[in-house]
Amino acid sequence: MMPNTSPSPSGRRAELLAAGAAAVTVVLWASAFVSIRSAGDAYSPGALALGRLLAGALTLGVICLLRREGVPPRSAWRGIALSGLLWFGFYMVALNWGEQQVDAGTAALVVNTGPILIALLGARLLGDPMPPRLLAGMAVSFAGAVTVGLSMSGEGGSSVLGVVLCLLAAVAYAGGVVAQKPALGSASPLQVTTFGCLVGAVLCLPFAGQLVQEAGDAPASATLNMLYLGVFPTALAFTTWAYALSRTTASRMGATTYAAPALVVLMSWLFLGEVPGLLTLVGGVLCLAGVAVSRSRSRAAARGTAPGAVPEPRPEQAGDSVR
Repeated sequence: MMPNTSPSPSGRRAELLAAGAAAVTVVLWASAFVSIRSAGDAYSPGALALGRLLAGALTLGVICLLRREGVPPRSAWRGIALSGLLWFGFYMVALNWGEQQVDAGTAALVVNTGPILIALLGARLLGDPMPPRLLAGMAVSFAGAVTVGLSMSGEGGSSVLGVVLCLLAAVAYAGGVVAQKPALGSASPLQVTTFGCLVGAVLCLPFAGQLVQEAGDAPASATLNMLYLGVFPTALAFTTWAYALSRTTASRMGATTYAAPALVVLMSWLFLGEVPGLLTLVGGVLCLAGVAVSRSRSRAAARGTAPGAVPEPRPEQAGDSVR
């Protein structure tokens, strides 16, 4: 008879907290779309990335001081430095720049390869399992993300430079997530996020002159949106992301971000007055359906581990070494 492997009450609570943290992350990252539309008209890609990271690092630094988090242990610094360079620094500049060069459909096609790359790198470097439901869900969500992007495209064109920048952004995003995962084994999510954001801000310091010059000419609304990007989609959302990532696999977390395009459609409708068409709505539904499939478990996995199967880490096990 197969042993009962149902999660304990504490394990179920940890699982719910991780799911809630992932939901906060996705909602705030989707909201960044609206703010970037405003701030991006007044700030160049590098200046916008630096301003966002400085606001995020300042917010996180204050929280760390209040919580007396201290400096991460030496064992975590490699992952923090790599994620800071790749994800907080290079990714933000490349994405801001690339999306100015290509239409929304091309950006959706290229940038949304990121979660797929995370799954491949996670399986190769971290030993993450790749169950069929995860792969199927990611395929459905990717199709939905591309559908949303194509349906929302204007008459803009695409340049080779823009495609390359979006592809580099996707690779940097995937590499940053996979590098961040091991660091969460010895440092807290707040430490990993704070010092990763600081590394990214240092990398973007060459854009300080542009930031100062453009801030003097930018309207107040653009600057406020830049500050919002730093405090909420960066400081808060990256921390809740790290918290959830410390309690599940990189592959499953990457698949969860496919809910963002559907939320972008809703927020664009509510805040920008952009009424979605039928194709856009279909794409949004596909994104959410794919996320639901990728995060679901088979009946066998729900009852216990089938013979020969590789179980996913339970939340209480994945978070044992996280402070």
